Amino acid sequence: MPVLRIVNRSFRGLDKDDFLVIYKTFIRPHLEYCVQSWNPHFSKDEEVLEKVQKRATNCVKGMKGKKYLDRLHILGLTTLKRRRIRGDLIETYKILSGKENVDSETFFQLTESSQHTRGHSLKLYKRHCRLDSKKFFFSRRVVNSWNSLPQDIVESTIDQLLQEAAR
Repeated sequence: MPVLRIVNRSFRGLDKDDFLVIYKTFIRPHLEYCVQSWNPHFSKDEEVLEKVQKRATNCVKGMKGKKYLDRLHILGLTTLKRRRIRGDLIETYKILSGKENVDSETFFQLTESSQHTRGHSLKLYKRHCRLDSKKFFFSRRVVNSWNSLPQDIVESTIDQLLQEAAR
């Protein structure tokens, strides 16, 4: 990734705080641009994205030789896959709560009988599809993650969700 090369050449031996500012400003937006639309579903594509973040975390002073997950923990970052899931859940919440100017029924169908389901009252129905290409659409891939959320998260406001996710 050209931006990462420029950062590597321009800033040798970054400390943690400087790295986080540069990474969150210049590198991560490239990795997460429009992620709800093009979310990679092949593991090889996910690995390519994670590899960029792995290389970026090696730019910090004292991080060479440490495992990738340890570097993320020290820097207060998460894997890109986890951030994509988080973004999908936030977008789902915004669609279902009417905060996006989108008809939620075009994307999602609520389960018909919420009395007979465990968990929260806004469970989504996962529609059947024949084609592999449709299996990875936003409206299908988010259903299992959304249905596994607890009731208090689903009924909270978007501000509470963002505060909870920032922790």
